[in-house]
Amino acid sequence: MHNLAIIPARGGSKRIPRKNIKLFLGKPIIAYSIETALQSRLFDEVMVSTDDEEIAEVALQFGAKVPFLRSKETSSDYATTLDVVNEVLTRYQNELKSVFEYVCCIYPTAPLINGTTLQEGLNLLINNQFDSVLPAVPFSYPVWRGLERTDTGQTKMIWPEYLNSRSQDLKKVYHDAGQWYWIKSNNIKESLFTENTGAIILDQTVVQDIDTLSDWKLAEMKYKLMHEM
Repeated sequence: MHNLAIIPARGGSKRIPRKNIKLFLGKPIIAYSIETALQSRLFDEVMVSTDDEEIAEVALQFGAKVPFLRSKETSSDYATTLDVVNEVLTRYQNELKSVFEYVCCIYPTAPLINGTTLQEGLNLLINNQFDSVLPAVPFSYPVWRGLERTDTGQTKMIWPEYLNSRSQDLKKVYHDAGQWYWIKSNNIKESLFTENTGAIILDQTVVQDIDTLSDWKLAEMKYKLMHEM
């Protein structure tokens, strides 16, 4: 077997309760990640890693597999995504005798993803021999104009040398779009992001971090915009 999709979706969510199965435009938000992965036809298996029976039931309903529940160690607030990936790969190898060369960790609250960018990410991973590939998006405003405040409220530029620079002359800076990571499983040891990581650049209209209910509404608006075009 070659490609595995892992969708990490633990039950605990403090900022948005039951976030991973909350209805997004009438459907559990995790369903979008599952369905996109299945429809892409890139994976030998699409699985959900969860510690929650209700999330597991929803995952199965939309076509994913849940061959085992997540351990207590990888269900804590301190467990990393890499901890989850390593646990899944180890249990597949030890319990199911399955080994995967390429793995895509797809986040459960990423309804704006699509199969085309997943394919582009895999192609980049293989053709450029990267350890991992992620989608990135440019900051909407030049970070070099960033400000900081002292304890007394005084405001200063972090990089005052760029005070009089034109925005178009400043180097473009990107951040993780928070949607997925492709990895070559035997190259990842301590972090999903390495010195040999590549990126697919996305437009801001197809990226939305969802940490608050306002973020949720913005994501729904962007989804509707994407599918009206």
